[in-house]
Amino acid sequence: MSTTDLAALAWFIAAWLGFNVLVELSPLKRRTLSYQMDRHRHGWMRTMSRRPVRIMDVGIAAGLQQGTGFFASTSLLAIGGCFALLTSTDSVLRIMSDLGLESGGSVANWEIKVIGLTLIYAYAFFKFGWAYRLFNYATILMGAMPEDEMDPAARETFADKAAGVMVLAGNHFNRGQRAFFFSIGYLGWFVDPRLFVATTFFVLAVLARRQFASQARMLAASLHQLPSAPIAPTGGMKTETGSTNPFTR
Repeated sequence: MSTTDLAALAWFIAAWLGFNVLVELSPLKRRTLSYQMDRHRHGWMRTMSRRPVRIMDVGIAAGLQQGTGFFASTSLLAIGGCFALLTSTDSVLRIMSDLGLESGGSVANWEIKVIGLTLIYAYAFFKFGWAYRLFNYATILMGAMPEDEMDPAARETFADKAAGVMVLAGNHFNRGQRAFFFSIGYLGWFVDPRLFVATTFFVLAVLARRQFASQARMLAASLHQLPSAPIAPTGGMKTETGSTNPFTR
């Protein structure tokens, strides 16, 4: 590979790793959208621990798990597409040449780039797969949440631990999605290393804006200052037959 190729690849790796450190480990993480949503996850689990009926909460968790499973399946499809590119290298290079696009030199360089793209999608698959498992574990913890009659301090501690598992699941899901986004920037390398630098910078700018300056981030942060809705007493309403229905309030 040329020096330009290696410099573009180094910039790509530095941008990806640096962004991960910025939003997950640096002091600026408290200003991100992900951090605000993690706080809402903790609030969700504490509120749920005081709710007598938790079917709605389990349904929300199941929806999150299904979305993660979709992205894991998409990662496998993307890996299969990369292997298809490897078996069609000559045809793809011929098409790029007809379009007047530089393919990056030799066949070996092209195949190395495709292998790199495959590794990105493989990383995303492992992140989505582990997030899927963590959402499953979080659902189990939601079912094991102590009832309202238990000691409030113990119940809140259990809720915070369950929220920690939910936060971990969300973090791994975010890393998998981040790999998908950076793979879009990686595609520029198949045309030209200078375009690779530009597309990586574009992806980095979009992700940074969403985390630090998006409307979603401002709304999520502002909601922390609003009081949560009170939880109605357990017991439900008496029906005409004289029995108590916990699903009616």
